[in-house]
Amino acid sequence: MKDTAARTRRAVWARANSAVLSVTTRLKEGLEEAARRPDRGDISTTTVIIWVAAVTGAVLIAGTIAVVIAKYNGKLSGL
Repeated sequence: MKDTAARTRRAVWARANSAVLSVTTRLKEGLEEAARRPDRGDISTTTVIIWVAAVTGAVLIAGTIAVVIAKYNGKLSGL
């Protein structure tokens, strides 16, 4: 019975060491990649400005349509 427990313990340690080595290697590769290419794909200021303008325009158009419908709701019911 002691042999089985020892083998199990060794197998668990081997698997844990393998996982730690894998994570360490992956982290090291990621840091090397970040050092080589400092541009991480961050969103540029221009992109943010374009998105804000598009959303603002869409909200203004939807608001205008809602106001016009509310104002002329009774007159539009006969169409």
